[in-house]
Amino acid sequence: MLIAIGASIWGFAAFRILKTGFMYIEEHALYQFVNYLIGVAGFIPFFLLVFRKVSLRYVTRIINLPNRRPCMFAFFDVRGYIMMTFMISLGIAMSKLKMIPELYKGTFFISLGLSLLASSVFYIIEGVQYVIQIHRALPKNNEERNKT
Repeated sequence: MLIAIGASIWGFAAFRILKTGFMYIEEHALYQFVNYLIGVAGFIPFFLLVFRKVSLRYVTRIINLPNRRPCMFAFFDVRGYIMMTFMISLGIAMSKLKMIPELYKGTFFISLGLSLLASSVFYIIEGVQYVIQIHRALPKNNEERNKT
């Protein structure tokens, strides 16, 4: 369940950030296609070097939680919540202070949003594999269940 919550949150964040990135590029780019390509090109190392590792760490932590039904906020640890709060605050501050032109923010948001979306898909894939693994470990039929 926590893996599904994590996937939903990463997916929702991806939607919001991609939407903002598309808006900035549509409004400010002279050659929109080029900015989209740069955003996609930035996504690849951003996901592979940062988000994939973070997602794997969180999925592994969720799977190894000792409690079968942990609190729904347990998909992040304290460090994760601190990091998320810092990143959101930094993003809001940079937007309010207009430190970076919208065009560059748009291209960056495409890379960031695609990384979050890929992380959401990663959570889903890992969650499905975990459920399949658990079902394979269960007894096959009622006779085996009654024996235990």
